[in-house]
Amino acid sequence: MVLFFTDPTTGQRHGYYDGWDNDGLFNYVGEGQTGDQRLVQGNKSILNHVADGRSLEGFLASGPTVTYLGEFRLVDHYFTDAHETGSDVMRQVVVFRLQPLNEIPVAMPHAPFTREPTPQVAVVPVEERNTERAFVTPNREPYELERREADLVHRYREYLFRLGHEVQRLRLLPPGETAPLYCDLWDLTTRTLIEAKATVSREHLRTAVGQLLDYGRFADANELVVLVPSRPRSDLLAFLASVDITAVYPAGDGWERA
Repeated sequence: MVLFFTDPTTGQRHGYYDGWDNDGLFNYVGEGQTGDQRLVQGNKSILNHVADGRSLEGFLASGPTVTYLGEFRLVDHYFTDAHETGSDVMRQVVVFRLQPLNEIPVAMPHAPFTREPTPQVAVVPVEERNTERAFVTPNREPYELERREADLVHRYREYLFRLGHEVQRLRLLPPGETAPLYCDLWDLTTRTLIEAKATVSREHLRTAVGQLLDYGRFADANELVVLVPSRPRSDLLAFLASVDITAVYPAGDGWERA
């Protein structure tokens, strides 16, 4: 037999988001706490348990105590993003979708998101300070750059409110993924996607471009905007213009666009 152990209570600290999906299958993240997970060793054993003529037996771990959950069968598997144990480094993990072959004796949590065949786009309040990184690393402390970005977002949001705009955020779940994306602001009045960066360095602006283009595949946006603390250099403005992205930055008591 092949044995697997799940600890949903503490597993999220290690990038393991185990739980039921909307199809009634148990999603179990494979082994390997650093680097991209591969279909070797224990993961390979789960993948091939039927072909190898072995049963798959599950256990719920809670400290030194384990509870037998029963026998499962592998339905399929997929890869998604998660953080390494003890760091914010992102890596790829394998998620096995398992069908229980008996009644589960204890309550088990629901997975945060279920993969869907089509993009899932939802408007969420700005006050929900979710970020992509915070979703996959829920116990981390925010960095100083993130605090500066949050301040920039708050100031620009208040400016848009004074103009009478309705401003929220978008949560986007690409098809086949379970890690959601969150834009910084979504101006419903003008259908503008807004991503903030704490500096105008080339590195940060290139990241913003990638994020906005990724969001823009699923959001029906009229304009893409990167919100920055000062006017970017000429070459960086040309870079943004080449992909139809506008830079917005503070200027006195107002905001400039370039």
